[in-house]
Amino acid sequence: MGQIEFTKMHGLGNDFVVIDRRKKRTPGLRKKAAAICHRRFGVGCDQIIVIDPSRKADYRMRIYNADGSEVEMCGNGVRCFAKYLWDRKDRVIRRKREIEVETLAGIIRPRIVEDGLVEVDMGEPVLDGESVPTTIRGKVIDRALRVGGKSYRITAVSMGNPHCVIFVDDVDKVDLWKEGPALETHKVFPNRANVGFVQPLSRSRIKTRVWERGSGATLACGTGACAAAVACVLNGKTGRSVRVDLPGGTLRIKWDKSNRVLMTGPATEVFSGQMKI
Repeated sequence: MGQIEFTKMHGLGNDFVVIDRRKKRTPGLRKKAAAICHRRFGVGCDQIIVIDPSRKADYRMRIYNADGSEVEMCGNGVRCFAKYLWDRKDRVIRRKREIEVETLAGIIRPRIVEDGLVEVDMGEPVLDGESVPTTIRGKVIDRALRVGGKSYRITAVSMGNPHCVIFVDDVDKVDLWKEGPALETHKVFPNRANVGFVQPLSRSRIKTRVWERGSGATLACGTGACAAAVACVLNGKTGRSVRVDLPGGTLRIKWDKSNRVLMTGPATEVFSGQMKI
C-alpha cells in the first residue's frame, strides 16, 4: 500500500482529484480509479486528472473515469488543470498565460483571464457522423433514433469526445439516470457517448443536463456545454455565443467564425492531502 498526494478541485461542481506526476510516478492509476473516486471510501470525485510531462506540448493531461476508463478530453478538467498550475506559480504558465496541453483529443489551449476565470480554446467541433464516432454517415443533425421504445431526435458532435445532444422542453423533467445509460450505450455509438439534454431559453441562453460516459450524471460538463452550443447553432436554436446554465453553474461558450469553440468558466481548489491506496 502506497500514498498518493492529490488536490481536490471542481469546475461548477464537476469534481476532480488532481495528481501531479511530473516529479513522482504513480503507476496503476487505472486500477485504483474506483477506490480514489468512491465518495464514501475514497476522496470522492467524478474523474481523476493527471499532470504528466509532454514531448509535444507544455504539459500532458490524462483523464480517468470512476470505472477506470480513460477519456479523450474534459472541459471542466482542463480549466482545473490550468488553475492548479497558475496557483502554484508554475513558471511556464506564469510566463505564457496561455499554455499547450497534450490530450488524447489533441492539443488544447487554456488561458488564464480576469477574475480567476479560465478560457479554453476547445478546437474545432467534429460533425461527420463516422468521425464522432457514430454508425451513421454524414452529419447527424436532428436525426431520428429509437431507444428502449422511445423516439428521440439526436444531433451528434465530437469535442474530442463523442456527444449526443437532444432538445427538450424541460430538462428538469428528464429522467437522466434512466435515459442517459440507454443512450450512452446504444449501438449507434461504437465508443459510447456523452448524452446532453438541452432546453433553449432564448437566442443567447440555454439550459442543459449531461450524462457523462463512464461517470454518470454530473453537475457540469465542459465538452457537453460546447457540444450543446454547437448543436443549437446547427439546429437554428441560438446564435453562436451563448450562456450555458448547468446544475453546478454557468459557462460562456462561443463558436467563432474561425470554426473554433471557446469556453470560459471558473475553476476552484477545495483541499489537498494524501491518500493510502
